[in-house]
Amino acid sequence: MTETTAPLSPEPALVLFSGGQDSTTALAWALARYQHVETLGFDYGQRHAVELEQRLVVLETIRARFPAWGARLGIDHRLDLRELGRISETALTRAAEIAFDAQGLPSTFVPGRNLLFFTYAAAIAFRRDIRVLVGGMCETDYSGYPDCRDATLKALQQALILGIGREVAIETPLMWIDKQATWRMAHALGGDALVDIIRDDTHSCYLGDRAQRHAWGYGCGTCPACTLRAAGWDAWKAHRL
Repeated sequence: MTETTAPLSPEPALVLFSGGQDSTTALAWALARYQHVETLGFDYGQRHAVELEQRLVVLETIRARFPAWGARLGIDHRLDLRELGRISETALTRAAEIAFDAQGLPSTFVPGRNLLFFTYAAAIAFRRDIRVLVGGMCETDYSGYPDCRDATLKALQQALILGIGREVAIETPLMWIDKQATWRMAHALGGDALVDIIRDDTHSCYLGDRAQRHAWGYGCGTCPACTLRAAGWDAWKAHRL
């Protein structure tokens, strides 16, 4: 856990926290760097709504197993954005087949999701005098979502600065790493204890399946989120042997 020994920034941070692998790793990254960290989750009518339950399990377990982090873990916010699910009509918000269009965009893409998430996060952060927003977006294995790209989020950061009249920093510690490196980062931050939390308590499966447990955690094992997570786990474990 060498990364937790660096001096902490006195700045507070707000982490977009879904309860999945990436956002949990991003949360650990923030807890290793900032003196005070708050979390924000969204109910947008997602098909895998079980993540809303699991995110609370993850927060509770982090507090119990990492007392130093728990002392810095502040308020958890949750917003109701179910109207987004009603208007988006995607495989992530209704029972539809997961497929790809002619441009390679998956049917799980929820238009504007991350743009709205960070905009709402900035509004909460403004009220709470927080200038650092952290997200687990990744361009390396991002399934083609255009709102996960570095260029998109850099442009959004500038729009937010102009729109609210103060400095805002969007931090994306996973932006340039794949799932294998995400498992590696989690282990570097919190050792086997954090890896166990991510494997057993987080949820990433698009279908919301927690009936099947695999070596890498719970999920259907076939959706894009599960296959990425499984491949990353296998590569990381092979590298460690």
